[in-house]
Amino acid sequence: MKLLLLSNSTLHGRGYLDHAFDEILDHLSGARRLAFAPFALKDHAAYGAQVAERFASSGIEVTTLPADGAAPRIIAAADGVFVGGGNTFRLLRALQDLGLIEAIRSGVAGGLPYIGSSAGTVVAAPTMKTTNDMPIVQPKSLDALALVPFQINPHYQDPDPSSSHMGETRETRLGEYLEENETPVLGLREGSWIRQAGGRLGLGGSLPARLFRRGAGPEEIPPGSDLSFLAGR
Repeated sequence: MKLLLLSNSTLHGRGYLDHAFDEILDHLSGARRLAFAPFALKDHAAYGAQVAERFASSGIEVTTLPADGAAPRIIAAADGVFVGGGNTFRLLRALQDLGLIEAIRSGVAGGLPYIGSSAGTVVAAPTMKTTNDMPIVQPKSLDALALVPFQINPHYQDPDPSSSHMGETRETRLGEYLEENETPVLGLREGSWIRQAGGRLGLGGSLPARLFRRGAGPEEIPPGSDLSFLAGR
């Protein structure tokens, strides 16, 4: 499988996808037709136009998937699929309703490059249980694409020791997840990504990731690390 799972699409001080665009183009090497899933945001047309504009200078034609039965056929004819960020509950409900769970799984299993950003990265995991989002809609289930066998928490933020905020930290929330679930969680800080290519699953970007496993303390994973152990390899 060919996977590129971005924590975020926009890094502070930079334009849309700028921080990872070289990696994206390398991941899509030879691709000319990219299917874009805009369903995590309300305005599909504006979202699709933003993505098409970003890829236009690279010679990659972007087709924004419609919210109808044509979407699986477009994926089947594409050279890559990009699932954008936004609200994960809204995204997963659309993927389920439109029959895109199996369409994406089948395409990726056959070698179709997959790019996810934020919510699009969350749904690459077995479930969407480690999203940061509010349940603004109700999907059929929390089961997601399961392109990787571990959970992902994008936009991971470390506790701020100087903050007077008394609510739960992200680390606390992920600890609560592990009280009820055994699947490990990789916290991806902004500007980081996971890439699977050539049989290797690796951590990209300049920042470490934070790995949470039941019965163990959080572990820092340096950038450039091989993450294949999370996939049982």
